Amino acid sequence: MEIIKIKDDFIKLGQLLKLAGMCDSGVDAKHAIAQGLVKVNGETELQRGKKIRDKDVVTYHGKSIQIEG
Repeated sequence: MEIIKIKDDFIKLGQLLKLAGMCDSGVDAKHAIAQGLVKVNGETELQRGKKIRDKDVVTYHGKSIQIEG
């Protein structure tokens, strides 16, 4: 599992997918989330603006990342 460090209290899900290289663009992230392909802490997440915080785990296409804040 990859660790992504953020300097703020949270990062929005769509931004995180781009930052981690899981999606090439915001549009790709939007579609992936809308199609129910992204999980946050094991639960399917449909909100692109979902606030991802310290210790949250995001999974997409079999790749998981954990946030460190």
